[in-house]
Amino acid sequence: MNSAIGELLEKKFNQFNQTSFIEHDPISIPHLFSDQANKEIMGFWTAILSWGQRKTILNKAHELIDLMDGNPHQFILGFQETDLKRFENFKHRTFQYPDTLYFLHFFQRHYQKHNSLETAFTIGFSDEEPNIEKALNNFYTYFFDDEWVLNRTKKHISRPASKSACKRICMFLRWMVRKDNMGVDFGIWNKIEPSQLICPLDVHVQRQAELLRIIPEKKPNWQLAVDLTNELKTLDPHDPVKYDFALFGLGIEYKNWGIEELGNWGIEELGN
Repeated sequence: MNSAIGELLEKKFNQFNQTSFIEHDPISIPHLFSDQANKEIMGFWTAILSWGQRKTILNKAHELIDLMDGNPHQFILGFQETDLKRFENFKHRTFQYPDTLYFLHFFQRHYQKHNSLETAFTIGFSDEEPNIEKALNNFYTYFFDDEWVLNRTKKHISRPASKSACKRICMFLRWMVRKDNMGVDFGIWNKIEPSQLICPLDVHVQRQAELLRIIPEKKPNWQLAVDLTNELKTLDPHDPVKYDFALFGLGIEYKNWGIEELGNWGIEELGN
């Protein structure tokens, strides 16, 4: 990777990996809680709902918290079927009542047996064969291991086996796994290493990575997310997804950014 691009990404990572980033970002929702289970539940659910305007996403996440009496983990462990009618009017785009019910039942099924959601993402995961692609495919199978799951709900959870870039789940994993002292990501999971994460390939990240010619212009898919991450590993092999902050921040900062602006960083030629 061009050294000037590396300099730009490092500078922007340091700029955006700050607590000031939290307020208007979906990660602000799990930051509302001090306990791990609530961070996981609302982190995962907010990540899955993260499409559309960020203000709407945050409002919907707050609505979910209110519907669960301000303590999602406690509500999930103890709800009865009669408690679920209150969710009838909750929806976000194509995520509607049947999907909400399935998520609630999944969380109850899982947390009645496990203390953390991390175990759902590490089925078949081992230090000897650390394969995040396999882990995400296994999570999909585990999540939908219920006879009454509807096909419509399956559309809300992506997996590499379907060639999806899995951007929302990769974003959630970044929140849970990355460790630093800046107070944005939580770093509360230990079975997955930051070096094993895949960069969330959202529209802002992909656009900036294309403008910087880190990746070619292609339809987003799992392999493109892996290719981007591998390029970022040339800058930091231990924590490549930290540059998600840089690429996303550049996308917000320069919505109409053109390749000519790279001249400010001493990049005279990016190659063919």
